[in-house]
Amino acid sequence: MGATLVTVSTDTQFVHLAWKDHEKELADVKYLMGADPTGEVSWLFGVYDENSGLALRGTFIISPDGTLFNSEVNFYNMGRNIDELMRKFKANLYLSRKANEGCPSKWKDEGDATLKPGPEMVGKVHEALNK
Repeated sequence: MGATLVTVSTDTQFVHLAWKDHEKELADVKYLMGADPTGEVSWLFGVYDENSGLALRGTFIISPDGTLFNSEVNFYNMGRNIDELMRKFKANLYLSRKANEGCPSKWKDEGDATLKPGPEMVGKVHEALNK
């Protein structure tokens, strides 16, 4: 879909390699894995915990021009859901072309119902989505 996916953690490249070589959940991973052992990148994104030297689990969708479209930060032990991440990614792609629309929480793909944000929508979202 035209995106570049990069994961970054405070682990070293050697730890990443060990995870990739021994963790079956990562067997088919094709994306880049960035090492940030100093925490500099994690600090720039506001997810670095100086007390532990670890990064919280941040997910950021950034447009090619550098605009932050979406961010989500989870605690260390909270996994992320790739289906929800892809929903958000697709919604941001859609909304970059249709800025006057809104993708509700159950929006999954092009063709699903969208909303036209405005004062007339206040208190009527349910009705708009269930016509």
